[in-house]
Amino acid sequence: MTSNCVMKRTFQLLQTRTCLSHQQHQRFCLNSIRNQLLSNGGSVQHNPVDYRLCMLRSFFTNHQCFQIAKKPEADDPETTKASKDTAEVDSGAPEQQNSESPKPAAASSSNPAEPNKKTIVSTMKNYIFKRRDYSKKFTENNTITPVQAMTQYLLVPNELENMRQIKVRSPYNVGAELYVYFEKDVEHRAIQVHGSLEELTKKRKRSKRQYDMRKRRKKFANFFTRKGKDRSFAVLKSGAGRVVTYAAMMNAIVCAAKFTCFFTTGSSSMFSESLHSLADTANQLLLLWGVNESMKKPDPEHPYGKGNMRHIMSLISGVGIFCLGAGVSVYHGIDTLVSGGGSSDIATSMSFAILLGSLILESTSLYLAFSETRKNAERHNLPLVQYVKEAGDPSTNVVLLEDSAAVVGCGVAAGALLLSYYTGNAAYDAIGSIVIGGVLGTLASFIVASNVNFLIGRSIPHNRLNTMQEQLEDDVVVRGVYDVKATMTSADEFKFKAEIDFDGMEITRAYLTQLDRKQVRREFQAIKSLEELDQLLLHHGEQVIDELGAQVDRLEGELKRKNPDLRHIDLEVL
Repeated sequence: MTSNCVMKRTFQLLQTRTCLSHQQHQRFCLNSIRNQLLSNGGSVQHNPVDYRLCMLRSFFTNHQCFQIAKKPEADDPETTKASKDTAEVDSGAPEQQNSESPKPAAASSSNPAEPNKKTIVSTMKNYIFKRRDYSKKFTENNTITPVQAMTQYLLVPNELENMRQIKVRSPYNVGAELYVYFEKDVEHRAIQVHGSLEELTKKRKRSKRQYDMRKRRKKFANFFTRKGKDRSFAVLKSGAGRVVTYAAMMNAIVCAAKFTCFFTTGSSSMFSESLHSLADTANQLLLLWGVNESMKKPDPEHPYGKGNMRHIMSLISGVGIFCLGAGVSVYHGIDTLVSGGGSSDIATSMSFAILLGSLILESTSLYLAFSETRKNAERHNLPLVQYVKEAGDPSTNVVLLEDSAAVVGCGVAAGALLLSYYTGNAAYDAIGSIVIGGVLGTLASFIVASNVNFLIGRSIPHNRLNTMQEQLEDDVVVRGVYDVKATMTSADEFKFKAEIDFDGMEITRAYLTQLDRKQVRREFQAIKSLEELDQLLLHHGEQVIDELGAQVDRLEGELKRKNPDLRHIDLEVL
């Protein structure tokens, strides 16, 4: 960096430096420069480099350590002119050498009390370089855990010995501490072990391929072992899994019986009911898969788990009911009415027997789904209807609604068959098919709408959200809570986000209560230089930031204790 660049940068810093007052500071500097230049026979149109140097010399002579040593001179009209000329010089005006004007640098060098150009430049360089340039990349203070060091840099524990460690708060357990390494040190050790970063990259790729192969072999082998079978069929141990499994088995039996009756009698209503049971069976198998996937633990590819699989499968189930169940049933009923097809001997004893058996089986499945849904509603402190509409488990909800529609469908089909039997008119049977299609269409629309609403990010109930916000606002270290959001991430979990305006004085007071005040006083009294003061202030500043993090952990822990289904918390500091 040339002297001209240093002077220009320094001039810009001094113009924006605030001491006692920004206006007082600039007025003092400009008046000092003006008086010095005019006393030497110069003018404010001096050489820009010498002009800035004169400003720095005057500033350091009367303004040591950025603290005004004397009061600024009174305002006069020429100060404004000097300020304007200063802005013109700094904005990039061409440098012009005035041979007639004496050089302030030479003139001022006769005064031994004034610092020379080298001292000024050195001092300002030290000041400038102490300031952080936050626009540049800085990785000297990055740290990683021992596990990260071993997995990312392929090191073993004994290769991490004798390396610098620092103690930090654990990001995993509230109140716990964790020792971490500086990433630069770990990278340097990895280069010593592996030879180069390029060789380390090759080993990482090879290690990843080996890990993926071992994972696939282990998954395949576990499927045939007792442990693998227990994990694969763990879905049957959950309430939703048992409900869906039982419903799928019952619907498969009913579907086979209804299709047998349809092929025997040719009834439109029975055809609709057969399609209804077929759609229910396929949908519940999808739901069973969704429940099983949602119960799997998070992995590197899905760090938040697969809780949304229940809603995705429920959405597909709703689309299937609408297309296969409702659409085909309505089409078949309308086609029978228009073509005048059908026969009057569709109402047989076999038809009524199958409908009665279907009603019994569907009712038992409906009872299990209703019991599980009511239990979940009580756990969430919600009425049953509100739970189904807003916060219900999609798997049990779909089974509950499908079985309810199946029971209604059995009644509609039985009524249509009876009307056709007593009147001898097959049109009633076709109308029954259309009615069943309408029931299925209404059911499918509700299932699709509720799951789409969840997948795009549905909020938790507002009264619960308000309660959580009040809990934060009542805390002593919190001044304000803004931009509060809470959305469901799965059937039984949600995430919470808020912008927190922390009270800095209370945070600092919480830190000070942990200190020995007399010891802190002795530490400040023992300071002999500004560097020692900087180090002490930096130390306590870092501890205050740690205290802020501890307070955030405390708030998160209190929220989780009162809301067990709160999975992820994001409290951002304003």
